[in-house]
Amino acid sequence: MVSGDPDTEHPADLRKHPMYDPLPIINSVLGVFLVMVMGAAARQIGWLNQESDKSLASLTTNVLLPAYFLDKILRSDHPVVGDGVWEAPLFGLLTTSLCFAVSLIFAKRIGPKLGLKKEGSQRAFALCVGVCNYGFIPLPLAEQYSPGAVVELLRHNIGVNLALWSVGIAIIHGSLRDGWRQAILSPPFLSVIFAVALKSQGPTQWIPSAVSTAMSSIGSCAIPMGLILSGAIMVDFLREATWKGSLRLLLAAVTLRHFVFPTMMLIFTVVLTDSVELRQVMLLQAAMPAAVFPVIIVKLYDHDIDTAVRIVLGSSVIGVITIPAWLLIGAGWILA
Repeated sequence: MVSGDPDTEHPADLRKHPMYDPLPIINSVLGVFLVMVMGAAARQIGWLNQESDKSLASLTTNVLLPAYFLDKILRSDHPVVGDGVWEAPLFGLLTTSLCFAVSLIFAKRIGPKLGLKKEGSQRAFALCVGVCNYGFIPLPLAEQYSPGAVVELLRHNIGVNLALWSVGIAIIHGSLRDGWRQAILSPPFLSVIFAVALKSQGPTQWIPSAVSTAMSSIGSCAIPMGLILSGAIMVDFLREATWKGSLRLLLAAVTLRHFVFPTMMLIFTVVLTDSVELRQVMLLQAAMPAAVFPVIIVKLYDHDIDTAVRIVLGSSVIGVITIPAWLLIGAGWILA
């Protein structure tokens, strides 16, 4: 096992952790989803049109998120390098890859009985069930409940991102080549690597205050913008989705994403690490619903968009209940 930072909370003190209080957790989760609802409402009213999606998504990915990552890492009081620096990305890569593999095997063997007759439908199921919402929902929750784990979450997400653009792309398309390149050359990935490298050189007080203020102001827009866009995009897909005969498929997706995978992830966490911060990160990840972005990948590769939309929307709705439940259960399990 890898030991945690001696300066982190002692397990005996974690009973006082806010994750043990259900009402604030429920309010926080509802608050995150309400921002997505605002995005959906803006789309319905016509304030946020589809023509603006590409530019806003590009702005969020290439400017806002890198600024957010730079700000959080450079301002952090926690060390970003050390003997365990590889642990969080490795957890993200391996657990996400394993979820992809289990989802694909399930889709191939059990999927035809649930209506997944075509290979494209099975691949869409595996991609959407296999990866959780690892960014826009857990980041604000981490800031509120585990601020010391935010940097660890960003490192963990490097591994998830690599798994999505390698194993995930291999599932949906069959090729690893383009996926790895897209993941490694993406501005969010490069910003994390740059910030960690800069932070490892020592104190960052030499950064001009004007630069630091601008970076913080720009970065603070990343999460709200991402959630608003996610809500707007989900409304678009909702219009395209057909729900007839999807009950068994949704039950299978929810069982894997909200019960099997969280249990599996938390067992691995308990067995493989003593790091309190990484345990907090893995608890947040285990509680998450399916990610929204894989729907866009499914559409890009012209596979079964109906299956993808049903899974993501159904998982997001269930997530309003299961996120607080898993945070409470997991806090008593892996943080005790």
